[in-house]
Amino acid sequence: MKKLGILNSDISALISQLGHTDRIVICDAGLPIPDFVTRIDLAVVPGLPSFFEVLNAVLLEMQVEKAIFAEELIKAQPSAHIYLEAALPGVEMESVSHEAFKDLTKEAKAIIRTGECTPYANVILQAGVTF
Repeated sequence: MKKLGILNSDISALISQLGHTDRIVICDAGLPIPDFVTRIDLAVVPGLPSFFEVLNAVLLEMQVEKAIFAEELIKAQPSAHIYLEAALPGVEMESVSHEAFKDLTKEAKAIIRTGECTPYANVILQAGVTF
């Protein structure tokens, strides 16, 4: 049995298989997920697990060089935007329209769906390298 870190076997395997510039998505319960992208569905009930709980767990193991989020987050959920930026110090941040964000999810290795019910609580994480 794994002793530390992410216990979910699908997420653990996903992170270990990422290469430089590969992307994953952590999303709220409402984001549409393309049929051809791997879905890791963690949603249990509304709010569980939260977007930020999952993000924090992933950030313990994933080297991130860039994060992409919907520009609508800034006005609709200013506190969530502030938290997102604080959770990713030194990481390049890019905002795009929500429609463009949904198009970018089609290129992700996988999408991790949370139980979050906060609009625009979604992020694309681009893998960096540790050297």
